[in-house]
Amino acid sequence: MQLRNALLAATIMALPLAAQAQPVQGLYVGAGVGANFMQSESVSLSGAVSGSGNESLHPGFAGVLSIGWGFGNGLRVEVEGNYMGNKAYQATAGSTTIGAGGLEQKYGGMVNAFYDFTTLSPFIVPFVGLGIGYEQASLQNAHLYSGPVSLTIPNGSNGDFAYQAMLGAAFPIPAAPGLAVTAEYRFMGLAGNRSYGYTATAGALSGTGTAQFSSDYNHAILIGLRYAFGAPPPPPAPAPMAAPAPAPARSYLVFFDWDKATLTPRAQQIIKEAADNSTKVKYTKIEVNGYTDTSGTPQYNQGLSIRRAQAVAAELVKDGVPQGAIAIQGFGETHLLVPTGPGVREPQNRRVEIIIR
Repeated sequence: MQLRNALLAATIMALPLAAQAQPVQGLYVGAGVGANFMQSESVSLSGAVSGSGNESLHPGFAGVLSIGWGFGNGLRVEVEGNYMGNKAYQATAGSTTIGAGGLEQKYGGMVNAFYDFTTLSPFIVPFVGLGIGYEQASLQNAHLYSGPVSLTIPNGSNGDFAYQAMLGAAFPIPAAPGLAVTAEYRFMGLAGNRSYGYTATAGALSGTGTAQFSSDYNHAILIGLRYAFGAPPPPPAPAPMAAPAPAPARSYLVFFDWDKATLTPRAQQIIKEAADNSTKVKYTKIEVNGYTDTSGTPQYNQGLSIRRAQAVAAELVKDGVPQGAIAIQGFGETHLLVPTGPGVREPQNRRVEIIIR
């Protein structure tokens, strides 16, 4: 019984959590912020200065806003707007390292498709996704410098096709149906090349040319929130189970008048209750033990205790208990219920105890 009740309690406690792990169905919105890590991107120069190398950038900020629709089977689609910003700090050409600066920003829109693994756990819902879209790459105060030579790229932007892959998990919040904390990794790449004009100066000399950027790959780590509209509230806790009926007693006391072995009406009522309850429990035998108080001699009291036990046993048989299931014993004035001295007429010691074993 205890194990069953424990399992029931655990099930009731898990119901709100399990409700949150249901697949997203209908409209939802999401937002996330975190860090963007750009791989070194390739830069090729032509014109007044020519050559190629790689530009390195510091980790920067990333943010995403999305609105989508869940189909109730783990699949969902969404459109997102995003922003990423990273500052350059150096460029390399072969074994030569030169200074670099400026901010590279990307912003655009993507169409994503996700699949949520909702059947794995009510506490965490992993998901995977793919997306395609268009990203605008903007350069702000971009420049390269080495010794007296400085190369400056005017502020400008250049757009291209983009693609991305996502891997993450949602953590449903039991107290707020439809609301979940999300954590995810995103890889984004821009296809093609982006060209920007530059001006190079070396003292009083100057020239122009074209800087071409490629191999634009981004790795973002985001923490966010997602809210699904119309999520069902957690089911109400079921009504508490009714307490089980108490088990029938297994011990009964029948009291007698002084120096008597006859049954009073109250004694007959108690014996009938014992006989009825013996049919509701499993037993191997029914003990009927007789006792007396300390008035009278020990020899007389021993016989009186047996007569009392026999009277109770006969009444049990009359009430339907098999004779073979009953064991009769007399203990005389030993095993007093209320300790007294010799010769004391104590009513509670004049008794027969029925024990169902």
